Amino acid sequence: MGKRRTSSKGLFKNPLFSFGLFAFVLLGVISFGNDSFADPNGLKNSDAVFFNTFFKDNNTEKDSPFFSKNEAISLETPDFKIVQDNSIYGISTPRVLTTQVLGAIFGESTQNGKDIIEYAVEPGDTLESIASEFNISLNTLLWANELSKNSQIKVGQKLVVLPVSGVIYIVKSGDTLSEVSKVYKSKTQDIVSFNDLSNEGDIFIGDILVLPNGVIPQRAPVAVYQAPLASSFFIFPTEGTISQGLHFYNGVDTSNKCGTPIYAAAPGQVQKVKYGYNFGGGNYVTILHSNGVVTYYGHLMTSLVKPGDRVDVGERIGFMGGGLGMAGAGRSTGCHLHFQVMGAKNPLAKYGIGATIKYSK
Repeated sequence: MGKRRTSSKGLFKNPLFSFGLFAFVLLGVISFGNDSFADPNGLKNSDAVFFNTFFKDNNTEKDSPFFSKNEAISLETPDFKIVQDNSIYGISTPRVLTTQVLGAIFGESTQNGKDIIEYAVEPGDTLESIASEFNISLNTLLWANELSKNSQIKVGQKLVVLPVSGVIYIVKSGDTLSEVSKVYKSKTQDIVSFNDLSNEGDIFIGDILVLPNGVIPQRAPVAVYQAPLASSFFIFPTEGTISQGLHFYNGVDTSNKCGTPIYAAAPGQVQKVKYGYNFGGGNYVTILHSNGVVTYYGHLMTSLVKPGDRVDVGERIGFMGGGLGMAGAGRSTGCHLHFQVMGAKNPLAKYGIGATIKYSK
């Protein structure tokens, strides 16, 4: 290299030569990049599979959820979203792959010890042995599953298991964290820290909180109110196959390819857009509807909305990703949507495992 620089010294002093060399290199890079992405066959086999799985374009896709999606789904979206016809804001690219999506692809666990899981009772299990196995108090297990010490459990029965001793609490309208902590004997700062809240005010209607070391107060339990809804209130939040029936918390899983569009099941206002592990739920969005019902869209690859956005029924809010979800078995459950409803019946609960949900033509 030393000899080469010496013999070419005169050339590099020539500005036209330098400019020509730069332009040649730049065009070569651009040409190579375009060829690679235009023709997956030009990639290595493993790269081609990855490309075809996640980045396949299809310009024939229809945006409306009321039309059948017979073609492959495009992940090409604008970099900006129009808000109320008078402003725009940037959105993250749907090609960002989270740890949950990568875990779904490669079958690796990303558990961090904060999962609320569902445990299937095995032969020989007792309530005491299950609590001991997960290092939580017996009362914690009983409270989470609305059981008593005299309750009988059966093999195969699903039990909700908290990551620490304490109480599960669902935020209601008018709640404050300081009041909740007093009633359930849990420290406010512990609740903020364990639930990764930014501060005491970072709670919204329908949020599921773990109250570390909390206890159920000695008073009559209040029944969970479920608003009666017309059968047409919700549309399908996505298309795919029901992969898991009703499970914690009032959720149903629908599986499909990573990148499948996710839509608002009803009009409302976006409350939360969270990225990260989030107790195994991965990236998620919650929407508050006019009747006080909250819908939750978990395991997203990315979202297309932000807190405060008003969304219409059928508006695209994100793309399906993958994650460990509530499986609790230390393995990925593949790409799917975990759709929860707080305050009303889940419209997907009536479909059996293996059923296909699809928008009408």
